[in-house]
Amino acid sequence: MAFDAIFQPIQIGNLTIRNRVVSTAHAEVHATDGGMTTDRYVKYYEEKAKGGCGLCICGGSSVVSIDSPQAWWSSVNLSTDCIIPHFQNLADAVHKHGGKIMIQITHMGRRSRWDGFDWPTLLSPSGIREPVHRSTCKTIEEEEIWRIIGDFAQAARRAKEGGLDGVELSAVHQHLIDQFWSPRVNKREDQWGGSFENRMRFGMEVLKAVRAEVGDDFVVGMRICGDEFHPDGLSHDDMKQIAAYYDATGQVDFFGVVGSGCDTHDTLANVIPNMAYPPEPFLHLAAGIKEVVKAPVIHAQNIKDPNQAERILEGGYVDLVGMTRAHIADPHLIAKIKMGQVDQIKQCVGANYCIDRQYQGLDVLCIQNAATSREYLGLPHIIEASEGPKRKVVVVGGGPGGMEAARVAAERGHDVTLFEAAEQLGGQITTAARAPQRDQIAGITRWYQLELARLDVDLRLGTRADEATILDLRPDIVVLATGGQPYLEQYPEWGYSENAEESLVVSTWDILDGRVAPGKNVLIYDALCEFAGMSAADYLADKGAKVEIVTDDIKPGAAVGGTTFPTYYRSLYEKEVIMTSDLMLHKVYREGDSLVAVLENEYTGTQEERVVDQVVVENGVRPDEALYYALKPQSRNKGQVDLEALYAIQPQPCLSEEGEGPLLFRLGDCTAPRNTHAAIYDALRLCKDF
Repeated sequence: MAFDAIFQPIQIGNLTIRNRVVSTAHAEVHATDGGMTTDRYVKYYEEKAKGGCGLCICGGSSVVSIDSPQAWWSSVNLSTDCIIPHFQNLADAVHKHGGKIMIQITHMGRRSRWDGFDWPTLLSPSGIREPVHRSTCKTIEEEEIWRIIGDFAQAARRAKEGGLDGVELSAVHQHLIDQFWSPRVNKREDQWGGSFENRMRFGMEVLKAVRAEVGDDFVVGMRICGDEFHPDGLSHDDMKQIAAYYDATGQVDFFGVVGSGCDTHDTLANVIPNMAYPPEPFLHLAAGIKEVVKAPVIHAQNIKDPNQAERILEGGYVDLVGMTRAHIADPHLIAKIKMGQVDQIKQCVGANYCIDRQYQGLDVLCIQNAATSREYLGLPHIIEASEGPKRKVVVVGGGPGGMEAARVAAERGHDVTLFEAAEQLGGQITTAARAPQRDQIAGITRWYQLELARLDVDLRLGTRADEATILDLRPDIVVLATGGQPYLEQYPEWGYSENAEESLVVSTWDILDGRVAPGKNVLIYDALCEFAGMSAADYLADKGAKVEIVTDDIKPGAAVGGTTFPTYYRSLYEKEVIMTSDLMLHKVYREGDSLVAVLENEYTGTQEERVVDQVVVENGVRPDEALYYALKPQSRNKGQVDLEALYAIQPQPCLSEEGEGPLLFRLGDCTAPRNTHAAIYDALRLCKDF
């Protein structure tokens, strides 16, 4: 096989893992009912096992104590025996497909919030607050230390009684164990701080208590950091010493190694590297740990494709590769490799939509795979052919929603024609990919191009479909995904004109698509604070422009997720982009060869001016709905979607009803501006029953 190293079994403790690929622990935000593993949770992991994943470590940040709150992120609660039957359901679901399942257990210490649910008093070795969560905490007392050590042991017992295959002790991301390790946080002078052995004591007592409870026949691993990347924190050499110290006990069955601490906004971005990072940026740290330990080493950071995984394993850098976001994008990754369908793998593009949602307390979803985490609702990863009549389906618009609609309809066995006015597929993805840190998002389009070719979809690129063109094809179903256009005309004072020579403002699309040359002194007004404004600022600065990005929100990029905005900020600060908040664009007027942007403070009404040579506005889009209203009167369903059926993931009733004219649906931005995931989700849940 071309991927021999991936498919080599490996022994971890007394457990045989069928291949070298792991879905590592992450917070799914799927557990509910007091932190129990729900049907949604079970089916999410069952799909990965069904798709061939060797080992799933579930439940990132699953808590062992009631004073480490789990409700903020709907994590798993191991502080109660109530979890045991839920684990049994989870274990059975994964085991029946040949996979193995473990769970990460932890006490978060200071790394949480106190202002809700049980209103807990947070703990840390020396009462030092954590920057990311802004939470204050108390200095942990001796009695509390021993209580929590016992809680770890009982949590491990519950995992074992529930039929799971092991536990992973979290000593990473500045949880309580590594809070004791790090001199940055641990300033104690008693037996729990100061010397190396004292700082190791809490983690060592946890390990000993867990082993005493579960015995030697149950897998116990430890996830650690390879380097905290703080001058006053733990260095790579420090972490090698720590790993060797714990490994020497013979009680650790594996080490999971990631790069970087994450107790600041800047380091948080390192932990789940987005598309701005190179492949496997911290592999050297995991390899360094492997040099000093006997236990197998797992590494997971920005390992996305099988060739990359194979190279890492063949090189002996680590023993197992974590492909966690890769499995969120495509849980059938391993099965597709085994069947020689590598080109059909929906490869992660590093958008971090999944993890950025998690850090907002929202459920983990994939930007390009709407079935992920919705398996419990019946949304399929593998589209089955229809047993009903073969239909003629016309899709208009080659953005993400249109491409997904065409793909799903073609998988159902229908005759599909896709019109796209541009010369290439992609829609707004193509525009986004032109930004300096967003090029990998074009991978979404590349996958669809391969799939639409495989499915023999009739692609008509460079063709703007009109009413007559569509009706001449005598379609049974028409799906409109025509998107929208930048919304610059909302305020006449901005001076927008459809005549480009007269317009005082241009859009971020104009800049990124190259329709308008970059200015030298540019003001960007960003009303949305999402990706487009930040991308345009980065792009313009990269071209040598002097840039100020202004918003009336709390900060530029406020709606960009926690693992992504820091990479923008690094780049923008380095390029000396000025970032200004609390100002709205009131008016633009021309003065000689320059433009004057009048900005107004949202809170005081005070106005100030900027003299520039270009004003770029990001104000979202307005739906392109002319074609929809032209076709609506002739459609059988008058373009209406049965929302109860749509939200319940059920077939549209009109699909089984007789009548004259085609069925007409619209989705994505030509209905209402949302995002890439929303467009793909609407397409999948609508078209899966065609």
